[in-house]
Amino acid sequence: MDLHLKNLFDRFQEQFGSGPGLGPGSGTCLMKVEGISSNFIKLLFKASAALYRTEPWRRLRPGHLFGVRVGKDSDWSGKKQPFPCSQFIGGDGGDIGFYMFRSENDAKKMTGSRETIRVPNVELLRVTYELETLMFPSNRKMIKSLSLEASGNDRFPVIDVTRCTSSGELQFRNPTLEELKFVYAFMRAISLVHPLLQADKEGGPNWTKLISFGPFIETVDIQWPPEMARGHELVAVTISHPPGQAYEEKISSTASSTPTKYAEPPDEVTFMDIRVNSNSSSKHCAMCEKEVNGDQSLCCGRCRAVVYCTSLCQKQHWKESHKSMCGLYKAMMEREEELVMKIFMFPCSAAQPCKWLESLGIHQKGMWRRKCSCYSHCPFGLLPVKGGLWDSWGGLDDEEYPGDLPFHNQLRDGISSPILLSGWSEYYNLRSLPLSSPVADILSHPLTVYHILTALSINTKNLLLKGKEVILHYLGPEGEMDWMPAFSEISHLLNGLGNIQIIMVGPEVPTNLSGTTSGISSRVRVNLVRGVYQEEATYLPSPHVIVALNCALDRYSSWGGALDLIKAIGVPAFFTEQSEILCANAKQVLRGAGLHITHPVTPNPFRSPVKNHDSSTNLPSYSNGFVLGVNA
Repeated sequence: MDLHLKNLFDRFQEQFGSGPGLGPGSGTCLMKVEGISSNFIKLLFKASAALYRTEPWRRLRPGHLFGVRVGKDSDWSGKKQPFPCSQFIGGDGGDIGFYMFRSENDAKKMTGSRETIRVPNVELLRVTYELETLMFPSNRKMIKSLSLEASGNDRFPVIDVTRCTSSGELQFRNPTLEELKFVYAFMRAISLVHPLLQADKEGGPNWTKLISFGPFIETVDIQWPPEMARGHELVAVTISHPPGQAYEEKISSTASSTPTKYAEPPDEVTFMDIRVNSNSSSKHCAMCEKEVNGDQSLCCGRCRAVVYCTSLCQKQHWKESHKSMCGLYKAMMEREEELVMKIFMFPCSAAQPCKWLESLGIHQKGMWRRKCSCYSHCPFGLLPVKGGLWDSWGGLDDEEYPGDLPFHNQLRDGISSPILLSGWSEYYNLRSLPLSSPVADILSHPLTVYHILTALSINTKNLLLKGKEVILHYLGPEGEMDWMPAFSEISHLLNGLGNIQIIMVGPEVPTNLSGTTSGISSRVRVNLVRGVYQEEATYLPSPHVIVALNCALDRYSSWGGALDLIKAIGVPAFFTEQSEILCANAKQVLRGAGLHITHPVTPNPFRSPVKNHDSSTNLPSYSNGFVLGVNA
């Protein structure tokens, strides 16, 4: 009898929920929506499944409200956004799904501490993930006839629009095609950006278990289905938390947000001769490109980012181009402090690389020889190698660099699987490295690759978790060809599961190394190929992902052909840039090539902690500082 009651109660919970939410689906069916196509239904279910895989319910609760903006207000009926506020439900029990509201005020009215409050005459759109066995026959028939993609193992989305009557009863209707279009854009965008939310450890009261997140705003380009495009293939979707965040607001801008709108400076500007720190390295005038040293140079008195040789060049540059960019540079300079990795205990500024290396006792030693220009005469990949790992790391003490050893006691559910890292603190802790060790500066390359494979690219992450091989095309290698001992760390992070083939392709690969394979470990091998990617790709095995680190997309014309090929094959590609201004330029290059950015510009958790500067600005620059992606 007890077993019977337990089964009955479990089924009751499955069908009616046990926490926040308004209960199961209402029996609405997308096939009944006027004007909808079977292809669009398939895309809705595909987007829903992709969102489900990102598991937003692990961190997000109904109290976390998000602002949503899809395109322009004029794109929608009534010239306003249909559902500009959303929340995820089910993280603390009950129905799994998300709700979208007509306003933030409606969302707050309906969000109780433990239950969803039924507020009379408030309309919301619901997407609930239901077990197929509990769905209405019309929906089960639709799923079978269209071969729709499941979310997880056996759940499918049910979408309806709900209104609570004055008597407390719920009324349901099918969403309109326009409302479904809005939901589709939201699902595509939120699945990309919600993992970027950063917990604010100092925010929120101590007595609540609700995670507090720092203010956040991000815009991504989403591609409309062909029947929805209306001449515009892409639409900009902005997600913000809390909903009141806006690009124009300068309050609490975070490193994870990259604003794109800034106040125009006044026409009349007072020029200030701000002298640059005399300890800094030589720079070039932003106007005439003349080399200037230390206290001989000036910088813009507003943004303090751009360097000049004379006030005459400063005034001329303001008229020609800097006037429109000054606000952008000023915002970037204001975020400089947020990009600094304060956990490390070694000097993290390398304006003069040789002096920085000398201060650490590793100048002209091992792999560090590629961190200054002293060995620039030696072709990439051909640095003479003396001995073992100790020599490769420049004679650092044994406890200061990662040994060629596996990670211990790293199991998930008792099974060996790739180690998923959140950042440098976790890695250094796992390797028992002191924070005075500078190895992060070189490990930034291999760990950025690993981060892309296991955190940003869902397909490659799934392949590795299943123990399969991932093929990665690595474009434009240079100094990293001399860092193979560092790349072997990827093998240990795989933790006994999966294999990675890295094919490095670029014009800097030495002729005598082209076609060779370096089996740097049992699970990671590196192939070197000399040439430009668009000419060599035909002869290479098809990739699962493409990566280009510190690529400077706007500075090399040869990227044009490579980007055309990336667009044609549709494979996810990720790029890192060293500064925000390079990222802004990279976005223009990618969009000019017809590629839409699916992973927005974000600070890379495995960027080098060592700060450099662009030759003509004071903007901070970090190796692999920011990452963005296309086709993901």
